Amino acid sequence: MEKIRPLIWNGESLLLLDQRALPQEEIYVHCRSAAEVGESIRGMVVRGAPAIGVAAAFAMVLAARVIAFSPDINDGNTFNWPFFLSKLVETGVMLKNTRPTAVNLSWGVERMLKRAEELTGTAPLEALSQLEELACHIYEDDIAINKRIGEYGSTLLPTPCSILTHCNAGALATAGYGTALGVVRSAFKAGKEIQVFADETRPFLQGSRLTAWELQQEGIPVSLIVDGAAGYLLRSRRINCVIVGADRIAANGDVANKIGTYMLAVLAEKHNIPFYVAAPRSTFDFSLSSGEEIEVEERGGEEVTHLKGVAVAPPGIGAINPSFDITPASLVTAIVTEYGIIHHPDRAAIEHFFASKGGNS
Repeated sequence: MEKIRPLIWNGESLLLLDQRALPQEEIYVHCRSAAEVGESIRGMVVRGAPAIGVAAAFAMVLAARVIAFSPDINDGNTFNWPFFLSKLVETGVMLKNTRPTAVNLSWGVERMLKRAEELTGTAPLEALSQLEELACHIYEDDIAINKRIGEYGSTLLPTPCSILTHCNAGALATAGYGTALGVVRSAFKAGKEIQVFADETRPFLQGSRLTAWELQQEGIPVSLIVDGAAGYLLRSRRINCVIVGADRIAANGDVANKIGTYMLAVLAEKHNIPFYVAAPRSTFDFSLSSGEEIEVEERGGEEVTHLKGVAVAPPGIGAINPSFDITPASLVTAIVTEYGIIHHPDRAAIEHFFASKGGNS
C-alpha cells in the first residue's frame, strides 16, 4: 500500500485528503455524493489531473446509486435505462465543468458513461456493482501506470542528479504514486543520488505546501526555492534537468500545465538543460491539433491577493489568475509515458509512438 493516499474509497463514500490543509494538517473530506466530489474538485480539496480523473470515476458511482433508486427510474418492477443514462450524463457534465483544462477529468467521466451504456438491460444492482468495479480499476491502474512512467523516466536521470520541479505532480496529484515525482521516486528507490529543487508555485503554493511535504515524507532530499530563483539556478548549472507533469497534451505535443511551466521551458532551452514532461496516455487529447485549442482555466483573483484568507496585496487591487499555460512541443526534450519515452515530440512522433505501442485507443 502506498504511503500517501490522496483518495480512499470505503465502498460507500470517497475520502479525499484535503490538500488545502497541508502541510499543517492531514485531514480527509468525506464525499457522499457526486455533488460533494464536484465541489471538492472545484475547491482544490483534490487536484492534479490524474487524481481528479479518479475522483470523477467514483463520483459517477455515487451518482449512479442515487439515480438508480429514484422513483422516476425504478418503480420496483421496471428500470428506465434511458432516463438513468440521461441523468448520469448530466452528472458527467457537472463534473467536467469543475476544472475544464485537465483532460483526465473528462476521460474518467467518459469511461464510466461508456461502461454504463454497455450495461443497458443488466439488473440494476449488477450494473452498479460493475460501475464500482471499473472505478476501483481506474484507481489501481493509475498507480500501476505511474510506476511504469517512473521506471522509464528514471533511465533519463544521471547520478548524481539535481532536478527542478514545478507545482505538484506526485502522489498527491494522482491515486498515490505520481508522474513527475514518480520519476523522482523511482530513481531514488533505484539507488540514484537525487536532489530536488521544488519551486513554490504561486499562487496556490503546490510546490512549497505539497511537493516539499511529500518528498520529505519519502526521505528524498528536497530544497525549496521561490519561483523567481529558477533562472538563477539554471544559469549557474546547479540543475541537471526539469521534470513536470501535464494536465492536457495536444496531438502535436503542446503541453498544458500549471502556470509558470512555459517560463521554465524557455529558461531550460536557453541554458541547454533537458525539459521532461511525465504524463499518462490519458492526458493526451488527440481531438486538439495544438495547444492553441486548449481551454485555460482562470481562477478567482483572491488566490493571488490573499494567502489562506490573509490579504497580501492592497485592498481593492485587481488580479489576473490563469491557472495554466501552454508549453510548445518544440521546448520539450521528451515526454515520458507508461508506454515509454517520446523523444523530441511532435504530431508525427507521437502518432508513430502510440501506434507502435498499441496505445492509440
